[in-house]
Amino acid sequence: MYRLILFILTLTSIYGCQSAKPAVQDSASPNQTIVEDRYNVAFLIMDGVYNTELTAPFDIFQHTQYRQGIKPMNTFLVAKTMDVVTSFEGIRLLPDFSYRDKQLPRIDILVVPSAEHHLDTDLDDEEMISFVREVDKNAVFMTSHCDGAFVLAEAGLLGDVSSTTFPSDIALYKKTFPGLDVISDVLFVHDGKYITSAGGAKSFEASLYLTELLYGAEIARSIAGGLVIDWDLSKVSHHIGSTATGR
Repeated sequence: MYRLILFILTLTSIYGCQSAKPAVQDSASPNQTIVEDRYNVAFLIMDGVYNTELTAPFDIFQHTQYRQGIKPMNTFLVAKTMDVVTSFEGIRLLPDFSYRDKQLPRIDILVVPSAEHHLDTDLDDEEMISFVREVDKNAVFMTSHCDGAFVLAEAGLLGDVSSTTFPSDIALYKKTFPGLDVISDVLFVHDGKYITSAGGAKSFEASLYLTELLYGAEIARSIAGGLVIDWDLSKVSHHIGSTATGR
């Protein structure tokens, strides 16, 4: 009898463990819902992404969902794989999509926050650079914050427009990409469909600018007020190129 009980317990343990195995996850996070008739805004993340350049535009754009009478934004994180991404400051982020996934939603606006290795090894990641180049073909706007401009430039997207980057990296930016028209001493530059910003906390201003461009000053001021930001475009140093779209 003891042996029979032990045998039954063993079978229960084996098959119980098998049934407890988690189902294979879809490439999309189960918490992510892409709502139709919205702008799809993808945030390109990787290990070493800086918090502020990610969270500032994410906050601005995600809050469009709480305004009436506009076409709001779906906001989601895109990375090479679905593995956890750790920001430079140590926050662990779960991507919503992998850019290797053929079911990745269309991307209307790409946001490239700065990351720790955007000045070196990230620029050698041809798969990531090719993804940015591919998104550019159909995107309405391509944006970067701080050294995210290096990624757009490496993808060959900024050759015919003005751009900027993190103030102390301007010299390196010019040296790395000598053919670019680089604007210094401004918080952001809009030329063509490209908006590049100095980054840091000023990523809020560049994001509010795009919000005002799409929805008007009243909506932009409303979103800024909700985040306790004084927003007045006329008081923000910026440069708008002759080919800037959406004006």
